[in-house]
Amino acid sequence: MMRIQRLAGAGALEDATVPVPEPGRGEVRIRVSACGVCRTDLHVVDGDLKDVPPGIVPGHEVVGVVDALGDGVEGLAAGDRVGVPWLGRTCGECRYCRDGRENLCDRPAFTGYTIDGGYAEYCVADARFVFPLPDRYTDAEAAPLLCAGLIGYRSWAMVRDATSLGLYGFGAAAHIIAQVAVAEGAKVHAFTREGDHAAQALAKELGAVWAGSSTEAPPEPLDAAIIFAPVGALVPVALRAVRKGGSVICAGIHMSEIPAFPYDILWEERSIRSVANLTRRDGDDFMAIAARVPIRTHVTEYPLADANRALSDLRDGRLTGAAVLVP
Repeated sequence: MMRIQRLAGAGALEDATVPVPEPGRGEVRIRVSACGVCRTDLHVVDGDLKDVPPGIVPGHEVVGVVDALGDGVEGLAAGDRVGVPWLGRTCGECRYCRDGRENLCDRPAFTGYTIDGGYAEYCVADARFVFPLPDRYTDAEAAPLLCAGLIGYRSWAMVRDATSLGLYGFGAAAHIIAQVAVAEGAKVHAFTREGDHAAQALAKELGAVWAGSSTEAPPEPLDAAIIFAPVGALVPVALRAVRKGGSVICAGIHMSEIPAFPYDILWEERSIRSVANLTRRDGDDFMAIAARVPIRTHVTEYPLADANRALSDLRDGRLTGAAVLVP
C-alpha cells in the first residue's frame, strides 16, 4: 500500500492509502523521492482545466528511482534515477507527432492531469517519456527542472537571440530560465507582483540587471518578454515594453482573459506566441544545459501530507522559487 494525495473536489486534495501500482507494458514504476508543485497543478485542483478525472493524483515534476519495469522496457534498469515531466504519452500517429511536434499531439496524456502523477509514494510512467537527471542536483533541487525548467526552456528557445529579456512573474520557471539566459549573455529584467521584494532580491541575486513591479516600465526596450504569470492583463503591458519587431511569449497552460488593447502596441511587427507542453527533445536538450550550467533551484520542501498547504502558499503568492513535496 502507499500514501497519495488525490483530488477531493474543486480546490482541495485528500490523503488516501491505495495499492502500489503495477507497471504495464512499456511502463516503469518509480519510487517517488520528490515532486515539484507547479502552477499547472493549481489549475488542475482549482478546476481551471477542463475534464479533470475525479480523484486524479496531481504532480508532473516527479523525481525518483526506477523500482520495477514492465514488459518491453529497454534502456532503463532498476535503481536508475529519473524524472517524469508533464507530457506523459503521445499517440505517435497524428500529423504533429509525425512532424516532430509531439507537444501538439491530438491524443496526448498528461502526468498529473489525465494520468496519475507524483503526489504519491509511487507512480508509473511510460518509459519513453522519462529523463535521466544530472547528478549535480539533489532530488528536491531537480524536481522543478521537470516543468518549470522545461517550459521555461521551450519559451526561451523561441527568443534565444534576445539580448534584453523580460520575465513577467518571477516564480519557479522564471528563476530557473533567468540563470540560463544570463549564462548565455542576455540581460534579464524581472517583473514581479507589486511589493514582492523577496522575488526581486532573488532575481538580482541570480543575475538580473533590473527587477521591479510588473506595473513599471523597464529601463530599456526589451527584445522579448516571456509571461509566466497566468494574468492576461500582462500581455498589453509586455507589448508596450518590447521594441519594434519584439516578441511576447505566453508560457502558461492557462491564462485569464486578455483585455482589449490598441493596435499600435502590436504594430511594427511585434508578435504574441503561446507555448504548449514540451517535447522529449526539449527534455534532452534542457537536461544537457542543466548538467553544464550550475542552475540554482530555490526550493521550499513540504511533507507529502501538506500538499494542500503547498498549493495554498503558491496560490496566495507566499512562495519564493518552487515548492517541492517530499514523501
